[in-house]
Order: sequence, then structure tokens, then C-alpha cells
Amino acid sequence: MNPPRERIFNVPGVVVALTALLLAIHLILAFLLTDEQFSYLLSLFAFSPERYAEIVRRGLPSWWGPQIWTFVSYAFIHADFNHLFFNLVWLLAFGPPIARRFGWPRFLVFCAATAAAGALAHLIVHFGEFAPMIGASAAISGLMAAAMRFVFQRGGPLGLLGRGEEESYRVPAAPLTGMLRDPRVLAFLAVWFGVNIIFGMGAVAIPGAEGNVAWEAHIGGFLAGLLGFSLFDPVRAAPPAAEEESSPITADDDPSRQ
Repeated sequence: MNPPRERIFNVPGVVVALTALLLAIHLILAFLLTDEQFSYLLSLFAFSPERYAEIVRRGLPSWWGPQIWTFVSYAFIHADFNHLFFNLVWLLAFGPPIARRFGWPRFLVFCAATAAAGALAHLIVHFGEFAPMIGASAAISGLMAAAMRFVFQRGGPLGLLGRGEEESYRVPAAPLTGMLRDPRVLAFLAVWFGVNIIFGMGAVAIPGAEGNVAWEAHIGGFLAGLLGFSLFDPVRAAPPAAEEESSPITADDDPSRQ
């Protein structure tokens, strides 16, 4: 009997579907809409902190839908193919382990939650400014942070002693205190935060980003993924190892006396 063959593209269906959706949306925006239609669409679905300053001054407008759905809808729009390409690369790298662990419904809700957290961070820093924001980077940053909670664990996907493929995605997650003592995690965090701060300060141009980089949204999504992981994780934490009970050695049990 021949052993089962490995699939060439071992990516969960929900990640493939999300990738296809982001690509389809961008193709429609790039090739089927006029500039005027594209600008109108951005006014409906891009995230802009200016909307909320208007609420403070005047109260909710007669049509307040964009004030709600743009916390997530902005993540489906990208500035150009470079912007989309780099986000899809990271989605295909970090989406699969989270999708396998969470299942597709939790995975999609998690992506929406981290996108919203990124928008909230952007709103706090740029409140009252026009500063429109688009792109899936905040949600993908949340996926990166969530992956850090378990991929380096013993028996996990990147652990030294990995088990079977499916089992490796269901190892108990590391507690935050323990995770922050892992040199590999600390190195990843240092590089990730350093790169975002450098790009955010404008010291280096990021490919595909003609305007300012919404680094605050990246950090907001990352922190939401890191701290909110346990709210979505279906894998229960392993109980603390019970200390082995030892009874005192009696004279009859002491091997030296036999």
C-alpha cells in the first residue's frame, strides 16, 4: 500500500479563500472602476479618524454605517499590487497555523478583531485627522502575534521535537510570562517592533506604500493578537505538572538495608 502523498500547497481553504477575495477586490478596484467611483468607494470603506471627530462635534450622522463597518472594511482595500503582494505573502506565511488551530469561523472573527484593534490604535493617535487608512497589515500583524504563542512550543510547528503535523498545531500555548523568556520570541519581537518603528518614522520606504505607513495600526493589531489570543484559542492550557508525591523511605523500603 502506497503512503499518502504530501500536498504541494498545504494551505487551509479559508486562507486560500481570503487570499482570493483580497485579490479579486483589488482587480475590481484597479481595472473596473473609474477614479471617481474609486474615490467614492474609499469614502465608504476606508478608515478615517476624521469621521469620529465629526461625531464628537455633531453627533451621529443620518447614515452612520461607515462609522461602524470601516473598522474592518478598510482591510480589504490595498493601494496597489505591491501593497497587496506583500500582505498576501505574510498572510500565506502566518495564516495557515492560526486557521488550523482555530478553525475557519474563529479564524475569520480573529482577523476582524485584530483589524478593528489596528483601526482603534490609528484612531487614538490620529483622532480628528483625515489620515485615511487601507490594507490588511493590522490583521496580519495579529496573526503573526498569535502564531508566536504556540509555534515555538515543544512539539509545535517550529519546536525542536515536532510531532505529527496536525498535532503540532494543537500544542498548549505558552503563557505570556513564559513566552517572553524565550530568546527566539524576544528576537522576533525586537525585529518586528524595530522594523515597524523604522518604517513608521519614514527612515526607510516600505515597498508598495506611497503614503505614510500606519505603524500604529500594525502595533495595535499585533498587541490584540498577542493579548487576545486566549479568548479565541480552542486548545486548553496544559495543567501544571503535578509534583510527584514521595513517601518517606522506611527501613523496609531502603534498598541499602536489603
